[in-house]
Amino acid sequence: MTAQEMLEQFAELYQAQPGRLNKQVRIEQALRLAITQRWSQGSRLPSHRALSEAAGCARQTMAQAIETLRGEALLKTAHGQGTWVRKPPLAPASNPLSAPLSRRARQVLGAPGSSRIQSGAFMPGIPDIARFPMRRWRQLYGSVTVAQNALLLSYSTGGYGPLKRAIRDFLARWRNIDCDVDQIIITDGTHNGIELCAMALTDVGDTVAMESPCYWGARNIFTAAGLAVDMRAWHPNDGYRLERPGGPVALAYLTGSHHYPLSMPASARHKRAFCEALQPAYVVEDDYEFTRDDHTELLFDPGSSRHLLVGSFSKMMFPGLRLGYLVVPHHLAEPMNRLRSELFREGRMLDQAVLAQFIFDGDLDSWCRRIQRDYLGRQQVLHDQLERLPRVKRVSPPSSTISLCVEFEPGVDDVAIAQALLREHLIVRPLSPVCAPNDARSGLVMGVGMLSGDTLSREVQRLRHHLAALLRQSNTLEKR
Repeated sequence: MTAQEMLEQFAELYQAQPGRLNKQVRIEQALRLAITQRWSQGSRLPSHRALSEAAGCARQTMAQAIETLRGEALLKTAHGQGTWVRKPPLAPASNPLSAPLSRRARQVLGAPGSSRIQSGAFMPGIPDIARFPMRRWRQLYGSVTVAQNALLLSYSTGGYGPLKRAIRDFLARWRNIDCDVDQIIITDGTHNGIELCAMALTDVGDTVAMESPCYWGARNIFTAAGLAVDMRAWHPNDGYRLERPGGPVALAYLTGSHHYPLSMPASARHKRAFCEALQPAYVVEDDYEFTRDDHTELLFDPGSSRHLLVGSFSKMMFPGLRLGYLVVPHHLAEPMNRLRSELFREGRMLDQAVLAQFIFDGDLDSWCRRIQRDYLGRQQVLHDQLERLPRVKRVSPPSSTISLCVEFEPGVDDVAIAQALLREHLIVRPLSPVCAPNDARSGLVMGVGMLSGDTLSREVQRLRHHLAALLRQSNTLEKR
């Protein structure tokens, strides 16, 4: 690739960055994308002067951006000789079974889980953090960090009261849930809420029933808690496979109104049949992804003595927030609040205060309406490009959520395909590792939060090209 071609690609990626970001951040983002997705290993960068002219910035600004990427091991420099692309090799997975850890820990680490890679094209589970109104968030943060609010620096006892009221009102508007403030427990995100349910409602050796495919994070939590996981396959048209008899079920964990990771509308009718067949002592619904009009598919009832709802603001706003909520039956509210305090030592009152004001001022409603419209358009782009690929059985219908699932015909090795796409810096997750042993489905789970506009169109074309080749190759190998 010539220096001129590299300059043109850098300029294109730079112009695609959100204008509200400062110039150095836009340069860093453009260079990072070019290095990971466009330029080959060992390519020599154009001169700092040429790059600066392409971005319309001072040479010092460009030098600072390059130094940042050099610190990330994406570039290497030799004094007086230039700067070269340095793609870090993908680290081989370590064997957790050889580590001196507990049996439960080895079981969690040996199962499919979160990747060390947490960003990139089509990374699932990440919302659009580039467009989030961070300036407004900073303003609110400054407004609560004043001298008279010193109590916000202390431990929280049961959560910040105004935030509980804000969540109550938000749930009434968006989920048609009429609950009391004292039923709401503030958590450090979804995982913390699920862990609290496992600690409060089950004992080691108890059975938890889950859907297949499942949310891997919840399965890991239940495994770490010493629970026996009973996975039952769910199919959007037919419901759950409940033919196998089972023993007592302490807890049922279900997705909310939108199934994850299949990214399909859930069915309250199916979930009701699931609970009637298995008779769990408690039912936890994870409202992972939702839109304003799908609350009718929630099984959760705030007046029930055995239903709980877990939710998080990380997927609505930004992952680093790590704030969520549990809505629990009245008789569980006080003991579970006390258990949370004893186990996790509540805090983060400043963040809770800012989030409360963000909701009260209508900023969260505005953000959700705006970004969900965007997500719907992005999903439509992916759906249209991927649905006619060879060996694709189904692409989940476009929705206003951040996830999309491509299901393959039987026999396609989705793990191998995901690894091959990773080498092209296309980050997706295989479906089969989160299915039960008797559930042979395969596919890819991907997200739409990190790409938009021209960048989305370009990356979808690149994904389609590589995925089509891999699926044709898979078809050829199976025929042999």
